[in-house]
Amino acid sequence: MKTESHTTASHGHLVIIGGGEDLENDKAILARFVELSGGANARIVVITAASGIADEKWSDYDRVFGELGARQRVHLNVQCREDANDEQHIRAISEADGIFMTGGDQKRLLALVGGTALDAEMHTALKVRGVCIGGTSAGASAMSGHMLAHGRADRPEKGAVSLGAGLGFLHKVVIDQHFSERQRLARLLSVIAANPYLQGIGIDEDTALVVERGVGIEVLGEGAVTIVDGRHMSTNISEIDDHKTPELIDVRLHLLPAGSRYRLPQDGEASRLPAPLAEFLENVTRRNPNS
Repeated sequence: MKTESHTTASHGHLVIIGGGEDLENDKAILARFVELSGGANARIVVITAASGIADEKWSDYDRVFGELGARQRVHLNVQCREDANDEQHIRAISEADGIFMTGGDQKRLLALVGGTALDAEMHTALKVRGVCIGGTSAGASAMSGHMLAHGRADRPEKGAVSLGAGLGFLHKVVIDQHFSERQRLARLLSVIAANPYLQGIGIDEDTALVVERGVGIEVLGEGAVTIVDGRHMSTNISEIDDHKTPELIDVRLHLLPAGSRYRLPQDGEASRLPAPLAEFLENVTRRNPNS
């Protein structure tokens, strides 16, 4: 029987964390993840595939989720693609109420999980059963269909950053993390310049963008979420050489500090959202991300 908290989460939620979340004090972001997963009775599965120190990561999150009252905690220690197709691991995802992906290296995470039965079962868990999926740092970047794979940029630069395929819980966006702390605006601008059909999402440390599918978003934690929208911009990036700085005109930037909450109009309500932000919400909360 589903609990009241499960009913709250029936649309499915994503808790996308910019890394460095509080593990010692009030643990507000992870507490919200546990709440959206169903509270004390939730079955929490922790996937450490992104990390080369899986046991250490599991020890940290096992402790924290236990302190937050989650009584059922399961470690999925995926070390190879065979593990990600293992029937026991798939069963663990099929029985999960909350699925959490730790930090590490998003390329490692996708190399081990992308396109496997575990990947497919996570999509079913989110879209059919309405579970809560959380990810921090690399686990956050991996959530989008287009994943920031590697690269850095001290200024917007053509060819400085490359994308790879992500897990695809969100589409038409690219997610960067540790955003303000590692001064990654130039990196995200480099991505958007070359891929203007995407919207960039930069998430600060100890900050989370919470997406309720079909409903709305909220920002939790101590920092902010930065949205970079280049869909209306003019750029000369196709005309310049690699490693040159492109001209970027009419790039839109939205800053959503912690505490920001926006929801789509429900049941015929009039929208009070600014049009550019409404477009962002419609995109990231879309239940059919490929539409």
